[in-house]
Amino acid sequence: MATKEIKSKQIADLAERFSKANAVVLTEYKGLTVAEISELRKQLKEAGADYKVAKNTLSIIASRGTPVEAAKDFFTGPTGIAFGFEDPVAAAKKVLEYAGKNEKLKVKSGIIDGKICTVEEVKAISKLPARPVLLGMLAGTLQAPASKMARLLNATVVRFAYALEAVKNKKGEAA
Repeated sequence: MATKEIKSKQIADLAERFSKANAVVLTEYKGLTVAEISELRKQLKEAGADYKVAKNTLSIIASRGTPVEAAKDFFTGPTGIAFGFEDPVAAAKKVLEYAGKNEKLKVKSGIIDGKICTVEEVKAISKLPARPVLLGMLAGTLQAPASKMARLLNATVVRFAYALEAVKNKKGEAA
């Protein structure tokens, strides 16, 4: 296979990943060994994410027409790309977790749900609870007013029943 064909396949693969991913975290992996990168890939895979090392020029070409295009200035030096396909928080969390254990991995930037994020924003997003937990919290918040209303209505009915019982008892004593 010619080099040109290989590069065009790599660009197509990266472009597809950039389009499908709901989280992309750009890292500098300078000094990481193959074993360390493999460990990072393993941890990311558990979170439904993937890690790829690609040439910057190919990454810039592949990013055209995707939300990642806004981060093209971060494709300098040795760049590794973490792709989150399921939960954007999980991908950011796993990358930062690994970077905390291994100081050779540094986060450059992130693109979460189409928005470019600074390192600080990626760190803040990584501290959010997982998506199912957030959805549960939202459901609880939405359900709270309805259950409160039901309790208030029930209390009104109970008070009305007690009032009727008191009127009945009072009429029974008067007779």
